[in-house]
Amino acid sequence: MMSPVEFFQTLPKKVCPECGQIMEEQAESYLMECDRCLSKKR
Repeated sequence: MMSPVEFFQTLPKKVCPECGQIMEEQAESYLMECDRCLSKKR
């Protein structure tokens, strides 16, 4: 069985669906788009 740490280390990077940029993940954030794409929508 895989350890929890090993599991989270093997997850793929989060990618913005709008521009394809790899996003820096934050534990408290559930945003699906990067800051640049979000700022264009405002």
